[in-house]
Amino acid sequence: MSAPDPFLLELFREEMAAHSAVLTEGLLSLERQGGSRERIEPLMRAAHSIKGAARVVDLEPIVRVAHAMEDVLVAAGAGKATLDAGVIDVLLGALDWMNGLGAVADGEMGGWLREHGEEAADWVARVGADGGPAPAAVAMPAPDPAADAGIPSPAAVPIPPNILAEASPVSADTPDPPVSGETPSPAVPPSPPPAIMPEAPAGKAAEARPAGETAESAEAPIRITAETLTQMLAHAADMLLETRRIETLSRDYQSLKRMQRRLMAIVQVRADRHELKTGLTALGAAIDRHDQHMAEVATRATFLAERLHNLALRGRMRPFSDGVQGFPRMIRDLARQLGKPVEFDILGQGTLVDRDILSRLEAPLNHLLRNAVDHGLESPEARLAAGKTQVGHLRLEARHRSGRLLVSLADDGRGIDVDALRTKVVAKGLIAADMVVRLSSSELFDFLFLPGFSTRDEVTEISGRGVGLDVVQTMVHACGGSLQVSSEPGCGTRFELHLPVTRSVIRTLRVDVGGQAFAIPLARIDRAERRQSRLIETLNGNDYFVTDRGNIALISARRLLGLEEAPLLPEYQSLVLIGFEDRQYALEVDALRGECDMVVRPLDPRLGKVPNLSAVALDEQGQPVLILDADDLVRSADRLAGQLRAPRRRPAAAVKRRTRRILVVDDSITVREVERKLLENAGYDVDVAVDGVDGWNQLGQQQPYDLVVSDVDMPRMNGIELVTRIKSDPRLKVLPVVIVSYKDREEDRRRGMQAGADYYLTKSSFHDASLIQAVRDLIGGAHDV
Repeated sequence: MSAPDPFLLELFREEMAAHSAVLTEGLLSLERQGGSRERIEPLMRAAHSIKGAARVVDLEPIVRVAHAMEDVLVAAGAGKATLDAGVIDVLLGALDWMNGLGAVADGEMGGWLREHGEEAADWVARVGADGGPAPAAVAMPAPDPAADAGIPSPAAVPIPPNILAEASPVSADTPDPPVSGETPSPAVPPSPPPAIMPEAPAGKAAEARPAGETAESAEAPIRITAETLTQMLAHAADMLLETRRIETLSRDYQSLKRMQRRLMAIVQVRADRHELKTGLTALGAAIDRHDQHMAEVATRATFLAERLHNLALRGRMRPFSDGVQGFPRMIRDLARQLGKPVEFDILGQGTLVDRDILSRLEAPLNHLLRNAVDHGLESPEARLAAGKTQVGHLRLEARHRSGRLLVSLADDGRGIDVDALRTKVVAKGLIAADMVVRLSSSELFDFLFLPGFSTRDEVTEISGRGVGLDVVQTMVHACGGSLQVSSEPGCGTRFELHLPVTRSVIRTLRVDVGGQAFAIPLARIDRAERRQSRLIETLNGNDYFVTDRGNIALISARRLLGLEEAPLLPEYQSLVLIGFEDRQYALEVDALRGECDMVVRPLDPRLGKVPNLSAVALDEQGQPVLILDADDLVRSADRLAGQLRAPRRRPAAAVKRRTRRILVVDDSITVREVERKLLENAGYDVDVAVDGVDGWNQLGQQQPYDLVVSDVDMPRMNGIELVTRIKSDPRLKVLPVVIVSYKDREEDRRRGMQAGADYYLTKSSFHDASLIQAVRDLIGGAHDV
């Protein structure tokens, strides 16, 4: 058998994927809700289309298996066979085998067919009701464990013998029975030469093309590379910007017209200047004509540019359903393997998502779903004992909210046992027992996302390896999103992934700070308002104002951005509320300039991570506008608020000695405060940083530090990476570093010392004399002598 043409094979793969989605979703639906002739018809057509397309590319094994599947579906549609769970298992297994063959590399297809072609006969026998054991698994490359760890193969459930005993054999050339009604209809026509399959609308994956509808009458997508689409989107964005400059030019015309009116008023006084008056009149008429024309051009150009930009942007968007098609099948197989009946719902399948973000979502959602079935949902017996139904419920939902993409996964299982989690954390030596009781639930949940952490004592094929949740957090942070976990014991757990809808255009709030223009992503703003300065109150040196949610701390944007403070307090203050539910700040800016869409341009990578900034954009005048990083602003506000709560100890002016400065870097606010207070009580001047990136940015400021105390596990940049950077920098390589980790791991100790750390303290050492002694050994007492 000769190898298929590579181009035709690629087209076949696309068509195979589309029909496989129809078959998989349809078979799972039949298993849940039972079958009717109308439900089976699209599956018959899908199997028939796979058979025809495979025949065109000369994949005879797939032709035979697809034809056997079609026979079963035709018999079921005629009421001569029953599609029970066992039959559906075999049909899904056959579909997996066909998809595996379609995934073989082009250059290896001929050899694969020669070596494994006989497996098709085994599958034909099983699907054709001859029974027998499952054929050998297809020898395919091992999947990436990070993206698909431990997904089980479909169980080999024996098919009842002779399910087609009462049905007449259907050969490859025998016309199909009538599809609907009592009047016989023509046989299903053979598939035309393969073409790129039109993409099914969201939520309609199981619906085949109506009979008689041709490919020309359907919406047929074209093939285009992601790079080309990205370039087109960039050009469309530039065009949109240029058309907005026309609006500026139109406003200039209006200004010119006002000048002309003033001149006419002057000329009216000097009637003897008739010639000048006539010329100005003609000028005014010309300005009116050009102004009207300019307005028409600007309106039309803006409309066309926005339409082009929206179409290009939509081209990068995919329905959420495209990224979750395989999950119902995975949940079904996993639930059967664990003996847990599960009802799985996917909502918002038509929600549009940037294709890059959608491709990154698959592996994290896979891990969350598997954990929900294995860890979250109880056994049927345990659910009945808890007063619940035997069937567990999982709900995956995607929707747009406040300009962001919200992907949530909720189960009605046992929830996260906070006390058991505390015990597990201490048992693993990750934190001291007297420290763990101080952690809030949200801080405690952070341990779930540590690499290698698992709440299971035993390792199974499904879970227990500690691989998974750290992948979720890494992906969310890489996309500029955030992750929230909430749980109620006995009621279930909910994960929320807050992600940008697209990474190219964002809706922003324009603000002025220190005479410069900035923009804040609107999705990260709770609200913006103006308040009278007399309503601002002060407590312990901190400004705040009272809202229905409690006291909100007031932080100066000028101070966060390192700009000169305003000399006078205005009568009204412009405030932007940013942050999270548990910690919010009112960012004081000079002025609120309104909302606008911004075409995002990344900062030059040579700059590294610039504190409090995420990107740059161009305004209507073509001037750059810096986009503020809302998460960075919150972290900076945390640090600034901490400094305000605990002012640095400054020696009296008459005392000629300097207080040594220490930078504490830790992402846990509890640990930061414990270390800060311990060191300040010893007389040292202490600053805090909320993670490695924040700490590195502070080390680049003017005033030098005498020592750094750092944790190991932190987002964005961990402690080992921070030490490596410090010791590689010519200015900082002599700076002593103490690593204090309450997560006691020998591997971290080894890596920390190899990176250049001067001390490595573990467990409870940092809240006794050991930390102070280590600091004194390295830099001496709190003051210069």
